[in-house]
Amino acid sequence: MSLFLETLIGGLLAGTMYSLVAIGFVLIYKASGVFNYAQGSLLLFGALTFVSLTDAGVPAVGAAAITIALLVLTAIAIERLLLRPLTNRSPLTLFMATLGLSYVVEGVAQGVMGSQVRALDLGIEDLPVFFGDILVSQFDLVAAGVALALVLALSLLFNRTRIGIQLRAVADDTRAALSLGIDINRIWQIVWAVAGIAGLVAGLLWGARQGVQFSLSLVVLKALPVLIIGGFTSIAGAIVGGLIVGAGESLAETYVGPFIGGGITPWFAYALALLFLFVRPAGLFGERRIERV
Repeated sequence: MSLFLETLIGGLLAGTMYSLVAIGFVLIYKASGVFNYAQGSLLLFGALTFVSLTDAGVPAVGAAAITIALLVLTAIAIERLLLRPLTNRSPLTLFMATLGLSYVVEGVAQGVMGSQVRALDLGIEDLPVFFGDILVSQFDLVAAGVALALVLALSLLFNRTRIGIQLRAVADDTRAALSLGIDINRIWQIVWAVAGIAGLVAGLLWGARQGVQFSLSLVVLKALPVLIIGGFTSIAGAIVGGLIVGAGESLAETYVGPFIGGGITPWFAYALALLFLFVRPAGLFGERRIERV
């Protein structure tokens, strides 16, 4: 039982790392209907900018402020140069635009800041923490706390502020929001900026764990099963989906892996997502689309 609980808790905590990445996708998809493939590149851009500034001697607080400012400016540029000219285009066109954007962002980041692997120290040591006989990673505990704080902050933003109400209005009915005088272009800029900041948080934690390198942008692929399971339009779904993926991977590797030679972790999440597509295509918390014909 101790092994089971330790495996389960470790998987749940590791799943919060996936959730942090998925939250950025949910924010943009919910507000604009765009699946932003470039979220992984923005995650990399934020982490690489932060570590480059700290390596240059800039204090961590100042580096974080400068990085957030750059992400906000990037969000404004993306809305003006990419989204606004493609308004009312098909979702496939917008997806391809974000696919191209991801390569542009990675190329610019590599050209300006180099392609070598950067070590990132956030002051969080990956030490073992014991709760009775159960061993838990201190780093995973901190990551889970950060994920919880981010979700609470986003909940306050969406539910307690005027901008949040406008964001929800645009997400629910774009045409009705336009008729009420809501500036959709401004809303998109805000959403992309917030998604960029969420990506920065995820990028810093992932970078601290495995180093800031260009393969960091591929963490976007691990967020896809989380989104399919939790739903593309729900922040709570991103959290629950990440927990399911993390716990499922950990338990499957521990209890099923020995019988088939191991190596379950790389593909288990995608197999689980495929099962959800058959049973519940909209995800656990996703909104089912009803079209009248």
